[in-house]
Amino acid sequence: MSDLPFGFGPQDPDDDRRKGDDQSGANPFDFGQLGAMLSQLGAMFSNAGSSAGPVNYDLAKQIALQQLSDSGPTIGFGPDQGSAVTDAVHLAEMWLDPVTSLPAGSRTTQTWTARDWVERTLPTWQRLCDPVARRVSGAWVDAMPAEAKEAAGPLLSMLGQMGGMAFGSQLGGALAQLGSEVLTSTEVGLPLGPEGTAALLPANIEKFTEGLERPASEVLVFLAAREAAHQRLFSHVPWLRQRLLDTVEAFAQGITVDTSALEQLAGQVDPANPASIEEAMKSGMLEPKTTPEQQAALARLETLLALVEGWVDVVVADAVGERLPGAEALRETLRRRRASGGPAEQTFATLVGLELRPRRHRAAAALWKLLGDKHGIEQRESVWEHPDLVPGSEDLDDPLEFVERFGSTRAALEDPIAELERTLKEERDE
Repeated sequence: MSDLPFGFGPQDPDDDRRKGDDQSGANPFDFGQLGAMLSQLGAMFSNAGSSAGPVNYDLAKQIALQQLSDSGPTIGFGPDQGSAVTDAVHLAEMWLDPVTSLPAGSRTTQTWTARDWVERTLPTWQRLCDPVARRVSGAWVDAMPAEAKEAAGPLLSMLGQMGGMAFGSQLGGALAQLGSEVLTSTEVGLPLGPEGTAALLPANIEKFTEGLERPASEVLVFLAAREAAHQRLFSHVPWLRQRLLDTVEAFAQGITVDTSALEQLAGQVDPANPASIEEAMKSGMLEPKTTPEQQAALARLETLLALVEGWVDVVVADAVGERLPGAEALRETLRRRRASGGPAEQTFATLVGLELRPRRHRAAAALWKLLGDKHGIEQRESVWEHPDLVPGSEDLDDPLEFVERFGSTRAALEDPIAELERTLKEERDE
């Protein structure tokens, strides 16, 4: 893929010769160059598609698919590979049934290429990225003085398009990287794919398996179990998907842009070189300041993602631990993969501003394990019945205290009158 900015062609080698032929300097402003630049801008907008909104998703898709094509030929899946994935998910579902009261959540099983992953997860990425990008774009305009907005006039629309293209370019590159590494549709910890669809990427799994010294079939079943467990959670906890998206929106609502950065941007952008706009946006000079409200939203999102991953860790370990000799080693390998800044962390940091902390996943897994051991599987899964029952960040700091408190909380919900009488009696005794 060319390194030239969106839609711009290489420099004409005759330009330098023509400049050398005309040294009169009578008119330093080259109207021919301006016309060529405007023509290039028109071609750029035309080639980028008709995507509207704060992010040009047509461009993001083009860039992601192009980069994946450049990285090597698309690997097709024969009937045997598709059957292997289907059989692995079916076996994993059978092993999961006894260790969780949540029923199977996948209605169909599919094998995806990296390109499939990009195309089928893009609608969810749009829901995740739009609130952040829209708020950032609006903050730039809001921060401009009224006279600047009036003077800019139609240019604001062009700047909006340029911003959407810059966001789209950034998203496209991130999706290409993630699509070339991700192993399942839910590895990021979010329900990115179509609802009820368990999907694995055999080509990426094959690369992941190299050097693990474990049979490929064992790795496939282990990853199928994680995918199936995620699908059970996202299919049967109806509030979870929306809560994750709402938390991202809450983060976006607090975005503000430093007006001094706009002044710096104006001094660095060369109107004759549209690539400088993209470079300025990537430089970080317009990165929003994190407010206390945003920090709280990010903490909630981080905690919720940790709880999802911790629950999956515990359920899968219970399901496959005695059946797959290398299960614990694979579990630790995936933890290290995330701890070393894997694709999920890099993508979240780029697109949402969130950096996942692996230590929270371990704390969440410890909480779910304690909860199941003390209160049983059904009581453990009942925590997902309502968002108010779900542990918070402080509970991950002290899982044992949450487990002890959970018993009295459930008793109050199941028999509030008896719980009220018990509380009144305790107060009288004191």
